[in-house]
Amino acid sequence: MRLAVKVLLAWFALFGLVVGLWQAVFPASFYADFPGMGHHWVSPDGPYNEHLLRDVGLGNLAVGTVALVALLSGAVWLARAVGLAVVVTNLPHHLYHQAHVSVLPTVTDQVLQSISLAAVSLAAVALLVLASRLPASAWTAPQSGSRGPAPTHL
Repeated sequence: MRLAVKVLLAWFALFGLVVGLWQAVFPASFYADFPGMGHHWVSPDGPYNEHLLRDVGLGNLAVGTVALVALLSGAVWLARAVGLAVVVTNLPHHLYHQAHVSVLPTVTDQVLQSISLAAVSLAAVALLVLASRLPASAWTAPQSGSRGPAPTHL
C-alpha cells in the first residue's frame, strides 16, 4: 500500500509541476496545444484568458509541490492532504468537461479526454483512500532530543 501511495504521489507531483509550469509560464501555448500530439482540448472550450490560465497553472504547481514534499518527506498526513486536494480540484473539473465534451472537434478527442480525466479522478480517490488506510499509529522513532512521536511516515 505504501508503494502505491508513493507512486501516486510521484505521478501527481510530476503532473502538477509539468502541466502547472506549462500553464503558468506559457499560457498561450497551453491554450493552443494542450494536451499535445496534435490534439487541442482547451481552445475549443472558450476564448483565451491569460490570467485564468496562469492562475490555474499556479494552482497545479502548488498541488505538485505539496505532492513532491509528501513524497520526499514520507509524511502520511501530507499524502492524505494531497489526495483530498486533488479530489476537490479534479472531480468538479472532470464533471464540467464531461458535461461539455461535445465542444471537442473529434470523437477520438472526446474519448481520450474522458479517459484521461477519469484516470486522474480515480487516481485521486485511490490516493486518498490508500493514504487514509495507512496506520496512523505507525509512528517512526523520535530522533534524540525531540519531544513526542514523529509524524507518521510512508
